[in-house]
Amino acid sequence: MMEFTGLEALAGRKNMRQLIQLRWVAILGQAAIIAVVQFGLGVHLPLPPMLEALACLVAFNVACQLRWHEQQFVGNRELFLSLLVDIAVLTLQLYFSGGITNPFVFLYLMQIVLSMILLNLRAALLILGISIACVAGLVLFSRPLDIPMNHDVGFSSLYIQGTLVCFTLNALLLVFFMHRIRSNLHDRDEEISKMNYQAAEERHIIRMALLASGAAHELGTPLATLSVILGDWRRMPEIQNSSALQEDIAEMETQLQRCKSILTGVLLSAGEARGESSLRTTMKLFFDSLVQEWKQSRRITHFEYVNGFEVDDVEMVSDTTIKQMLFNLLNNALDASPDWVKLEVFKEDAFLKLIITDAGPGFAPDILAQFGVIYQSTKGHLGGGLGLFLVVKVANELGGTVRVHNLPAGGAQVSVQIPLAFIELE
Repeated sequence: MMEFTGLEALAGRKNMRQLIQLRWVAILGQAAIIAVVQFGLGVHLPLPPMLEALACLVAFNVACQLRWHEQQFVGNRELFLSLLVDIAVLTLQLYFSGGITNPFVFLYLMQIVLSMILLNLRAALLILGISIACVAGLVLFSRPLDIPMNHDVGFSSLYIQGTLVCFTLNALLLVFFMHRIRSNLHDRDEEISKMNYQAAEERHIIRMALLASGAAHELGTPLATLSVILGDWRRMPEIQNSSALQEDIAEMETQLQRCKSILTGVLLSAGEARGESSLRTTMKLFFDSLVQEWKQSRRITHFEYVNGFEVDDVEMVSDTTIKQMLFNLLNNALDASPDWVKLEVFKEDAFLKLIITDAGPGFAPDILAQFGVIYQSTKGHLGGGLGLFLVVKVANELGGTVRVHNLPAGGAQVSVQIPLAFIELE
C-alpha cells in the first residue's frame, strides 16, 4: 500500500508540471515584454544581461522537464528550489530594468501565493522572507529606467500601463494555475480517502478473522466430545445390529470430520494450528486431493478438471490459503453455473496458473470494474463479495495476480497466477 507521503510526492510531481508550464508562460511573457518595451515603446533596456538571464531560465526549465519526466516523486525540497530559481531570475530581470520602480515587481506576489499552496509552512515563510529581502535589495541596488512617473496623465502613463498589465497577468495566471494545482491536491485527498476506506475494510476483515479464530477454538471442544460419543454409539449392540443406524453414524462422522477440517483451515489461515503439521506433497497430489474433497461436498452435474502436472510434477508444501482460495473460486463458479464448471491447473513459465471457467451469465460490467472489492457481489445480499475479496488478497500476498473476464460465448473465466517460488520446494 502506498503511504501518504508517496501520494503527496505524486501530487508534487503534478504540481511540478504546472510550475514548468507556468515558467514557459513566464519566459514567453518576459520575452514579449522586453521586445515591446525596447522596440515598441523606445525605452532602452540592457538587453545582453537580461537575455542571458532569460536563457538561463529556459535552460533550467528544459532540465526540469527532462528530469521530472523520468522521476516519479517530487517533494517539498524540489518545489522549494524550483520557486527559488524563479525568484532569483525575476530579481535579476528587475535589477536590470528599474528595480522597485518597475511595475512588474508585483510578480513576487505570485511566487509567494504559489509557495503557500505548494510548500509546507516553514518553506513558504522562507520564500516570503526571501521575496521581501529581494524587494528591499532592489530598493537599494538596481539600474534605473528612464520612465517618467507621470501618474497624472492616467492611462497614458507607461508606469500605469505596466502596472495594469502586471495585475492582469498576475490575476489570469493565478486563477488558471491555482485551479489546476487545487485539482491536483483534490485528487491526492481523494486517493488518501480511498486508502483510509481500504484500511478500514482490512481492519474489519482482521476483526472477522479474530472472531472466526476464537469461534474455531471454542468449537474444537464440542466437536471432540461429539467424536467420542459417536465412537461409543458405534460400539453399542443395538446400533451394531442396525445397518441403517451404522450408515447414519458413518455419515455423521464424515460430516464431523469435515467440520474439523474447516476449523483447521480457519486456524491455519489465522496463523495458528490444531496440531497438524505442514505436509510435503506435489502439485498433482495436492490439487487432486483438493478437487476430490470439493466434489464430495458439492452437487454438480458436470465438473471438468485438467491437471497439467500429470507429467512435469513439482514438489511443494501443502498450503491451506491456496485451498481456501480455490474453494472460494469454485463455489462462486458453481453458484453461477450449477451444471458445468471447469478447473485447469498447470505450470506456465515460473508461475502456477489456475483457471476456473463457468457457463453462467458472466459478471456485470460494474463488478468487472471493481473485481475483488469487498461487498461487490452479483448475489445481492449483505456481505456478498467477501469471498472474491479474500481471493484477491491471498493472491496478492503470495505475489500473484487475479484476472477475470466474460467469455464471448457466455460464462466467465477467472485466472489466478502465483509465482512457484512462493510454494514449491527447492
